[in-house]
Amino acid sequence: MVVCGDDGLAHRLAAELRGVYGEQVTLVVPPAERAVRPPVVGRARAASAALLDRMVSAAVSRAAGHNGTPAESERLVEAAEVTEAVLADAGVERAAALALVYDDDETNIRAALTARRINPRLRLVLRLYNRRLGQHIEELLDQAAALATSSAGSASSGSVDASTTVLSDADTAAPALVATALVGTSKVVQTDGLLLRAVERQPGGRGEVADPGLATLALLSAPGGGGGSEGDEEGPQLLPDEAAVRQARGRGAVVLEQVSYSGPSMSGGRGVVPAFSSLFSRRLRWSLAGLVGCVFALAVALTVVTGDHPLHATYVTLLDLFAINEPALNQSTGRQLLQLASGLLGLLLLPVLLAAVLEALGTFRSASALRKPPRGLSGHVVLLGLGKIGTRVLTRLRELHIPVVCVEADPEARGLATARRLRVPVVLGDVTQEGVLEAAKVHRASALLAVTSVDTTNLEAVLAARSVRPDLRVVLRLYDDDFATAVYRTLRAAHPSASTRSRSVTHLAAPAFAGAMLGRQILGAIPVERRVLLFASVEVGGHPQLEGRTVGEAFRAGAWRVLALDTATGAGAGAAGSGPADGGAGAQGGGSGLVWDLPDTYVLRAEDRVVLAATRRGLAELLGRRSREYGSPVLGG
Repeated sequence: MVVCGDDGLAHRLAAELRGVYGEQVTLVVPPAERAVRPPVVGRARAASAALLDRMVSAAVSRAAGHNGTPAESERLVEAAEVTEAVLADAGVERAAALALVYDDDETNIRAALTARRINPRLRLVLRLYNRRLGQHIEELLDQAAALATSSAGSASSGSVDASTTVLSDADTAAPALVATALVGTSKVVQTDGLLLRAVERQPGGRGEVADPGLATLALLSAPGGGGGSEGDEEGPQLLPDEAAVRQARGRGAVVLEQVSYSGPSMSGGRGVVPAFSSLFSRRLRWSLAGLVGCVFALAVALTVVTGDHPLHATYVTLLDLFAINEPALNQSTGRQLLQLASGLLGLLLLPVLLAAVLEALGTFRSASALRKPPRGLSGHVVLLGLGKIGTRVLTRLRELHIPVVCVEADPEARGLATARRLRVPVVLGDVTQEGVLEAAKVHRASALLAVTSVDTTNLEAVLAARSVRPDLRVVLRLYDDDFATAVYRTLRAAHPSASTRSRSVTHLAAPAFAGAMLGRQILGAIPVERRVLLFASVEVGGHPQLEGRTVGEAFRAGAWRVLALDTATGAGAGAAGSGPADGGAGAQGGGSGLVWDLPDTYVLRAEDRVVLAATRRGLAELLGRRSREYGSPVLGG
C-alpha cells in the first residue's frame, strides 16, 4: 500500500493499514519543514512509530520465528511534489493500492492520472472535496483502467480490482460524529443510509448470555482470560455459531445494533409555498371569515328586499362594498340602508386586505430566511459551526429526523444555504459571546456538537455549556489527537456523570480510507479487543462459498457471516419478495433497502448482493485474495 499526503490524515491512514490490517505501507510525505502544522504531523509520526514498535514486540512475543521489522512494514519517502519519479520510487508499479490524501484537490487529481498511467491495475483512493468533480474523476479513471487491462489481454485482468474511490474526510467523519452525539460511541459502520454500531453487552445474570441484537458478532474474553491472542481459547471468539453462543455462559458478547433516534422530531419546513394556515395569522383568518359572512348576509338581505336573483344580489353587494356602484337615490329605504352598510363594510375591508398582503409578503420572505429556535424546543442537538464538517453533520442529523439548532459566527458560511434549505433554526453570533448558547436553548438540549475549525473555540463553548448544563452530552472536534485525549480525560474527571467525547476528524476518517484501499466492498471495520471484524458488501455471483447455498450453509463460524440482503437493486428486490418476505423476516432497516434476520433456508442467488461480517482471513479467502498480508500475528484473524 502506498499513502501520499501532507497532513495528519496520511500518518493516521498509514498507522491504520499497518496496525489493523497488517499491510506493508510506503508513506510519501513532504519534508518536515514543509508539512502543514508540523507539530501535529510530528506527533503523528511519533505515534505511528510507537504503534509499529508495539505491534512488532507483540508479534515477537506471541509468534516465535516471526522476523518482521519496522523496515518491512513501513517505508518513508520524503518529496515536496508527487511526480512520476516519486511514484516510481514509492513502488506504485508493484503496489496493490494508492491513497492520495493531499489537502489540495488538484494535486490529488494530477497524481492519480499519473499513477493510473504507470499502473492501470492499481486501486486508487482520492481525497476530494468537490463531490461532482469526484464522480467524473471516478468514471474517467475507471474507464481508463478498464481499457488498459482489456488491451493488455492478460488472463487475470478480469479479477483485478482496479477501482477508483473518491472520499471526503468530512463525509466519512460525519456519521461517526452523529453516532457519538446520539449514543456516545464512534464505533459505527454506515451502509445504505443506516448507522450500525457494535455494542458490548454483558450477561444479565449468572448463567445467562447477552442479548443477541441484530446479530452476535463476537464473544468476549472470559473473565481472567489471556487477553485475546491468536489461538487463545479464552480470547474473543469472532462470529460464533449458535451452539457456541448457547454454551458461552457468563461471557459478554459484541452485538450489532442500528443507531436510531427516538426523541422529539422537528419538521423540515414546507418548502417555498407555505400552507394557508401559516400564510396568515389566526386573527387575520378570523377577520377574513367574518367579512365573508357579512357579505353573505348583506346579499341575502338584498335578495329579500328587492326580490333579485341571489347571484345578482351578491354582485350588486360587492359593487356597493367596493364603492363602484351608483347611489340608490330613487330606490326604497331598505335598499339605501343596505348600500350604506355595504359601504361601511368596505371601509373595514381595506385595512384587513392590507394586513393580509403584508403578512403574506412577510411569510414568503421568511421562507427563504434563517429560522429562529421555536419556543418550547427541547431534546434537540446544538451544532456549533457550519463549515465543511458541520454541513455534512447537519445533513446527516436531518436525515435521521433529529431536531437541530445551529450556531454560526460567519454570515457567509457555506452551511447556511443548507440550513436555509432544510429549514433548520440558526443563531448567528460568536459562540464565545455571552447569550449565544442561551439563544440556542442549550439548557434544554440533549447534546452539543462543537465542530468549528478552531480548537480553542470548541473547548470554550463546551466549558460554557457545561456551566449551564453539567450533565449535557458533548462532542468536540479537536485537530490534535494528543490535545483531544487530554481534554477528554480532564472533562471526564470533572464531570463523571456526563458523557464527553473528543474526536479528531483524521482519526475518524482514516478507517474509511483504509477500507477503500482494500476494495470497494469494504464498508468499515470494528475492533474487538485485540482483533478486528470487517464489514463488506459482496455480490453473490462468482463466489462458490455463497452462490446456490442457503444462508445457514453459507455461514462459516470464525470466518464470515451473511447479515443482510440488499434489496436496493432490482435483483435484490425480487429476491426479497420470494425469500425473506415469505419467511416472515424481511424487516426493512428503516427504508434503507436492507433485509435483516434472513431465514437460514433462504437460497442466495447470483444476482443478490449481501452485507456480511468477516474476519480478515475469512474475507481474503472469500474474495480470492492473497492471504499473506492477512496473517499478521498482531490483531490476527
